[in-house]
Amino acid sequence: MNKKQILSDILSHLEQELSATIIAANNAHLAATDDQSVAETQYDTLAIEASYLAEGQSRRVAEIQHAKQEIAQLALRYFHNDTPVSLGALVQLSQDNDKNHWFFIAPAAGGFRGIFDGKSYTVITPTSPMAKALVGKYIDDEVELMIGANKRCEDIIAVY
Repeated sequence: MNKKQILSDILSHLEQELSATIIAANNAHLAATDDQSVAETQYDTLAIEASYLAEGQSRRVAEIQHAKQEIAQLALRYFHNDTPVSLGALVQLSQDNDKNHWFFIAPAAGGFRGIFDGKSYTVITPTSPMAKALVGKYIDDEVELMIGANKRCEDIIAVY
């Protein structure tokens, strides 16, 4: 199992997201400081709204940069049958024989979906409900998770 490729995919995704967010932050900053944004009345809040947007976009840039750093520094380790699930694990769950789910536990980039060896996986962070249910478990343990009003039960069939 080549988890380096998974990290590379996550970093590539974060780089694309960072580029788009930097452009959005720059555009919002330009809109906030543009001569056309000067308030004409006390009710004209275009410049104020643009400055709030610029500030939010700048924070998002910092968050993505931090996420890239965390992913780049993630020490990859390989798991065995007697190793509990933890950060850096690629976990395969199965509800039944036909439906398998793959999750990669990473310090950042939760929600990213990628493909390796023809299988799709979802990145989850340690604070997510799924990761909380998985961490500390072993192969063949059952994981229970409430999704809305539905209880989801799956077996851990592999940890890499």
